[in-house]
Amino acid sequence: MTEAPADMNAEAPIRPGKDQTGGMRNAGSPTPALFPPPESLRPTIVGRDFVVSAGHPIVAQVMAEVMAQGGTAIDAGVAGGLLSNVVQVDMCNLGGVAPTLIRMAGRAEIHVIDGVGPWGQEVTLDAFLARHEGQMPLGSPVGVVPAAFDAWCTALARFGTWRLADVIAPAIDYAQRGFPLGLRTAKAFELLGNGFSGYETSRAVYWPKGRPPRPGEWLVQTDLGRTLARLAACDTGSREAGIAAARALFYEGEIARELLAFHRATGGWLTADDLAGYQSPIATAPEVAFHGWRIATPGIVSQGPVMLQALAILDKLPLDTLEQGSSSHLHFVAEALKQGFAERERHYTDPAFAGIEISELLSEDRIAALRAAIRPDIALPGAAAEAMPGQGRFDTTYVAAADAAGNVFSSMPSDTIDGAPIAPGLGFFVSPRGVQSRLERDHPAAIAPGKRPRLTPAPAIAVNDTTGEALAIGCPGGDMIVQAMTQSLVDMLVYGMTPQQAVETPRVATFSHPGSFYPHPAFPRRLAVEGRISAGTRAALAAKGHVIHDWPDFEFDAGGVSIAGSRVLSEESAPTLVAAADLRRSTYAAGR
Repeated sequence: MTEAPADMNAEAPIRPGKDQTGGMRNAGSPTPALFPPPESLRPTIVGRDFVVSAGHPIVAQVMAEVMAQGGTAIDAGVAGGLLSNVVQVDMCNLGGVAPTLIRMAGRAEIHVIDGVGPWGQEVTLDAFLARHEGQMPLGSPVGVVPAAFDAWCTALARFGTWRLADVIAPAIDYAQRGFPLGLRTAKAFELLGNGFSGYETSRAVYWPKGRPPRPGEWLVQTDLGRTLARLAACDTGSREAGIAAARALFYEGEIARELLAFHRATGGWLTADDLAGYQSPIATAPEVAFHGWRIATPGIVSQGPVMLQALAILDKLPLDTLEQGSSSHLHFVAEALKQGFAERERHYTDPAFAGIEISELLSEDRIAALRAAIRPDIALPGAAAEAMPGQGRFDTTYVAAADAAGNVFSSMPSDTIDGAPIAPGLGFFVSPRGVQSRLERDHPAAIAPGKRPRLTPAPAIAVNDTTGEALAIGCPGGDMIVQAMTQSLVDMLVYGMTPQQAVETPRVATFSHPGSFYPHPAFPRRLAVEGRISAGTRAALAAKGHVIHDWPDFEFDAGGVSIAGSRVLSEESAPTLVAAADLRRSTYAAGR
């Protein structure tokens, strides 16, 4: 008897243990065709109670734990910043900088804590040039007042609810008990060792075996843990009194004296009066309108207004008529950023020394003039008339937190461990951020007594007052910081991408301006382009005059954008808590 032919469209019987490859799916089932592929390599995190995103997974986890225990986004952000100074010490430091933006629930105003200290009153440009023979060395000679700890104290005292001892506890634990190094952190300690291995005190902490640490080996920072515990022990009496007492110990007490003794002995300029007289100012952050949103960053003591000026320029260019990722889209973004960087080179500095107000830089007339200089078919040379060779690369990290009440925290702690020697017995250093000042007498960012260097770290907060959405966004990466953030905001707010899609999208980067770090290298018309951008798009950009510099896929130096806040995910939904983390770095997001 002849068998009837098999029905080729019929579903084959499932043989348990043989055909089932996972869940309810199997090779013969049409079910997989019902679901689209993932929209991004990681999911956009959604939350009910809170969301966080940070430069290190441990930091993100601890920030989430703080809010799970009843803390606000500000409490979690300060805890995350302090913990970053321990577990991501390759990217930031307790004695470093920490520019911070805060938006409190129910309020329109976005507050900025600049989080960068000034040069000492003893330093002058002439004295600096004479002592260092016209050069700018790393280490204590470029030390400015450590601002990070004061920024954490200011944020917590003014906007937080937890006690200092509670927010600092995770940092103490990870410093004293230590933690195992992952692949990326171990590699960072190897690479940064090219700088810090020259400092005996730093080498003893970060290369305790006389060589770069290996993945899985533990980092224990006994001195740093002891310092943090001394600060926590000040937290007696009222919450505010405890914060004030810790701050006094750091800037006026025994910690200050110990720090200054080492700093002065190793070539630093700071005095006891410089430290005792410092306090982070709180101000309203400057902002611009972009596609119905308000975007805020720190002022011109940072490079944040580069992004503000670029977005204001782009707001009236026809991006929404262009294909996302097309040569025209990427060209306009690069050209707008070039204009912002040119403004940075001409004007940005400590506002107390500036010859122009931020309001003028963001005025409609000025933005219109900058926009008018952009050509759709020709690349501008940028702020550098000629190439300036050299290397000047440093890095940073970022923490973002948002809670269901509507509080948003956005902070960018910074200063890498190869920039200055660790103070023995204390476990941290004096911020070497003076390396971002200039040695040219007529430059707006030139060294001067009591003058703050112009920073690259520039966190941001974006708010849509109509929908109630609010997003913290930030990124490490020197001059790439504002470039990556600008592109992620454009991808979200113009092209409708999810936060995670926006942080994963391939990027371009202009380096047509003097770099922020000494010796301030520049590459006119250079445009770095990540590998996932097509050859045709690269050719079209080159035809416009861009000098293409190839980057691989997910290039580390293209930044690591983190986002946390609230976003409308569909026309029918109210704003939903969301978070995203860029996989170019060790950034991680979490929520509940």
